[in-house]
Amino acid sequence: MAYKDVTVKTLLQTVEDKRFENTTIQLDGWVRTNRDNGSIGFIELNDGSCFKNVQLVYTSDNPNISILTSVRTGACISITGQVVYTPQGKQPLEIKVLSCQLNGDVMDDYPLQKKRHSFEFLREIAHLRPRANTFNALFRVRNVLSMAIHQFFQDNDFMYVHTPIITTNDGEGAGNVFDVVTHDQKDENSFYGRRVNLTVTGQLHVEPFALAFRKVYTFGPVFRAEHSNTIRHASEFWMIEPEMAFCDLNENMDVIEACVKYCIQTLFDKCPDEMNFFNTMIDSTLIERLKHVLHSEFKRMTYTRTIELLKEAVANGHKFENSNIEWGMDLQSEHEKYITEQIVKGPVFLIDYPKEIKAFYMKENPDQKTVAACDLLVPAVGELVGGSQREENYERLCNKMIKLGIKDELDWYLDTRRYGGCIHSGFGIGFDRLLMYVTGMQNIRDVQPYPRTSNTIKY
Repeated sequence: MAYKDVTVKTLLQTVEDKRFENTTIQLDGWVRTNRDNGSIGFIELNDGSCFKNVQLVYTSDNPNISILTSVRTGACISITGQVVYTPQGKQPLEIKVLSCQLNGDVMDDYPLQKKRHSFEFLREIAHLRPRANTFNALFRVRNVLSMAIHQFFQDNDFMYVHTPIITTNDGEGAGNVFDVVTHDQKDENSFYGRRVNLTVTGQLHVEPFALAFRKVYTFGPVFRAEHSNTIRHASEFWMIEPEMAFCDLNENMDVIEACVKYCIQTLFDKCPDEMNFFNTMIDSTLIERLKHVLHSEFKRMTYTRTIELLKEAVANGHKFENSNIEWGMDLQSEHEKYITEQIVKGPVFLIDYPKEIKAFYMKENPDQKTVAACDLLVPAVGELVGGSQREENYERLCNKMIKLGIKDELDWYLDTRRYGGCIHSGFGIGFDRLLMYVTGMQNIRDVQPYPRTSNTIKY
């Protein structure tokens, strides 16, 4: 009798105790490679339970030898076999095949053959690319990282809030939104009686919950209608947005640092095979960089000091694409990378940005020129997290909103300042960009299951 419901993951967990030694098991999975050497053959089988494969060994006297020798990459098979532990070999164990059943063959035009495929090619077959090693590892990490986010906040007494996908505002007022209309009526005002759009942020909706539950977070999809055909932009992505009452900017940065470190440590603990794969195949400095961040104290530097340092760099001959450094400018990625890689040599929070380049809800500092905002910069990437202390003063916030012409549509938001308001802060992490950072992947299209970008949509 063969043990059923055995997986590759289960088998690999028994290498030390050898509990399946010389027992017969049943395995179901997909063929990664098949090498027939005549008298003996080897199949690499992956069953989806973990990143690693298991090696199947078959001989020419097998009753299903015709299936075994002809089964192709990508085919789905079921086998019964005997477990043989080989701790001294390349593989910790292998399965001696006793019988094999072909569940699903592959046609001759199966696109994932045993060769390196470009990421550009694999984007065209997003429904098949999870079978490729890079994406098999990537989506496992995506799963663990998303659970790590929830675990961090749940362990720290945050409440998870589901904020709406359909909304009447565009968050920070940038205007890059997708309007929502019904299929049979193109008038955008017909269903709700007013214009509505897909959300660009959950922040405004989650803030009121912080004033009832103290610590909350939302983690869900957001949408930006930007025609930005870059490796870092997508029109649909996921955002992590916590909000904390009785929390100032410094405490906010403490939480950001703890969250980022928790996520990195969780990946090292739960995805060692996948992280080693990315370090080997994608970015040979990845693990070293992440461990450096994990064990670093996140420095803090004002925007004003940052501008001074960038000006000094230009004066000393450093070449930026944008070398016109002036106070009040919006820093570019090259400036952020220079600060974190050349000056700080590690992660750093830039704080106290000019109020003109930041969102209306950020708290104005006593100098009346800057706001209590922070951006976390990390080596190799630049900005990873953005946050701020929110403006709790009703009059100041109201005046800002009047100037922007958004007071009427967001009057409900002012109620959080009218009725029992307090100091509160929050931040946002683009989940897909965080995933790029922890895997070394360079294009946002390669960390999303089905990427959504301007001028192209297939699925």
